[in-house]
Amino acid sequence: MQVLQVQMEVGVDPSEVGRARRWARSRLAGCGIGLDDSLAEALILVISELVTNAVVHTGCPAVLRMFFPGGTVRVEVADFSARPPRRRCAGGDETGGRGLELVDGLADRWGWQPEGAGKRIWCEIDRRPGASGPAPALPLWGSAFEPHRVLTNGA
Repeated sequence: MQVLQVQMEVGVDPSEVGRARRWARSRLAGCGIGLDDSLAEALILVISELVTNAVVHTGCPAVLRMFFPGGTVRVEVADFSARPPRRRCAGGDETGGRGLELVDGLADRWGWQPEGAGKRIWCEIDRRPGASGPAPALPLWGSAFEPHRVLTNGA
């Protein structure tokens, strides 16, 4: 199975979040995922949240990666902070603290794992039948991908 992978480096400036969204939109369109497709909308939102978390909470550069193995799109953000992601319970008036809750609600699977001196946060969204672009029945990941730590509601 051939897996298409694209990646971009993300600096620590908050304007990088908008750049990451624009970059992701262009890559999704190039892979046959229409920008008006609900899959594209969900992917752009989780990318925005994960890149924002990396920029705001680590103060370190990061790398955004997208993988297109067929029936699933995988997003990863690797940063250089060993501090694990932490879910927050934002109050009604708070303007932040809902990013991982959004990722949890939109992604079919998500989690994190240590990577070098930092970590990698990932999520996967399955292409639904009738969505734009092909969705062949392929195995999700082969042995080239290591197992992942999945966060649960109690983590």
